[in-house]
Amino acid sequence: MSATSPETQTAGAVLMIRPAHFGSNDETAGSNFFQRADADLRDAALRARREFDALALALGAAGVLVHQFAGQRGSALPDEVFPNNWVSFHADGTAVLYPLLAVSRRRERRPDILAALADSCGYRIERIVDLTSHEARRQYLEGTGSLVLDRVHHLAYACRSPRTHDEALREFARALRYEVVAFAAVDTAGRAIYHTNVLLSLGTSFAALCTSAIADRAQRRTVLGRLEGAGREVIDLRVEELASFAGNVLELRGARGPVIALSAAALSSLAPATRRSLERYGELVTADIATIERLGGGSVRCMLAEVPLPLRD
Repeated sequence: MSATSPETQTAGAVLMIRPAHFGSNDETAGSNFFQRADADLRDAALRARREFDALALALGAAGVLVHQFAGQRGSALPDEVFPNNWVSFHADGTAVLYPLLAVSRRRERRPDILAALADSCGYRIERIVDLTSHEARRQYLEGTGSLVLDRVHHLAYACRSPRTHDEALREFARALRYEVVAFAAVDTAGRAIYHTNVLLSLGTSFAALCTSAIADRAQRRTVLGRLEGAGREVIDLRVEELASFAGNVLELRGARGPVIALSAAALSSLAPATRRSLERYGELVTADIATIERLGGGSVRCMLAEVPLPLRD
């Protein structure tokens, strides 16, 4: 794919996995400080499915095409509601499979879903880039959790963490002809933020970023320069907004124009000026996913894998 690709920033369709199982994953808790050990485990899977349904319904009502797939009943996969970590799709017909840190999550990768998107949904998948061999070398790159993509300018923003490693980043960049903008980001306790998409979201004309999470001033200037150089308004998030997943939002293409999908917790955390800034760029579409956020440590953007694949002729 060339840098002059017609790929747009936003998609009008998403992949979602309705969880058959859901709960706290001890294997991921060591690097994901958004998971809450004090969360209520009773009926967690039932509550997560209800939250999933509410989000899918809200997106559908806004005119976003939601491709829902059932979770795997035969496997206890507590994080399968987050498909964007194992796969990404691209406008040239590429699907990318990613190396995941947690062994328990690797069974989430599903060839049957790729086949269904091609056979039943009418998309063209012309190339599969498989990066999963990096798992044997303990090099990880967890999809559009690790990567926040400027699809128009072929820039991949990535904060290094136990889930985002340089070697895998380089292979992604070579295979998809992206330039990587890598940096370090930490929370208020100085711990590496596990995924880039909890502190940065890119829309067509905006970037929501918790700039204070990038402690190194030179790296911060670089990131801001690239975002602003691409013509985006940078909406600076407070650390309190970051903690409520206000960075974990996603612009999509709805029936009435752009929509910005975010959780009820993220929405309620926004300062009035921040909310007004986001509303300039799209309709805010929200659902309460408190169980998924507290137990899973991820929010709305993590639940959505964009599907900008070309349709079959």
